[in-house]
Amino acid sequence: MKKYSIFIAILALIILAGTLFVAYGQQVKQAEPAKNPEEFTISRFVVATEIKDKEPVGVADKFTVATEKVYCYLEAKKIVKDTEISFVWIYNNKEMLKTGLQLKTGSKWRTYADKNLRGLKGDWKVELRDASGKTLKEVNFKVE
Repeated sequence: MKKYSIFIAILALIILAGTLFVAYGQQVKQAEPAKNPEEFTISRFVVATEIKDKEPVGVADKFTVATEKVYCYLEAKKIVKDTEISFVWIYNNKEMLKTGLQLKTGSKWRTYADKNLRGLKGDWKVELRDASGKTLKEVNFKVE
């Protein structure tokens, strides 16, 4: 009977130790901060008539038909890892051009893509998409 009591005591200690270990693991897991699913923050996403000294010039949402080329400018911050993005140019709901670019890890990254408008009047849009094709941001403009 004495051996049986010792066996029960050891078994109870093992179960107690296992329970404490699992409880401790859950506490540690809960204490971890939630990971941000965003790979970067978009601080500016605009269309302009030119880029000068790494900054957009002539930012607008309407351009004349005489405007030959426009630039879509992106300023991203807090880039947590190298990330592929695409600028997708859409004219009257038809995809006209897709330009793939890389954002490198860092606190701030500025880049742009350009498009010759070829005198096409109407509604334009540029979508910023991630590598999976998900639209992260869009900017609309009109050519009159």
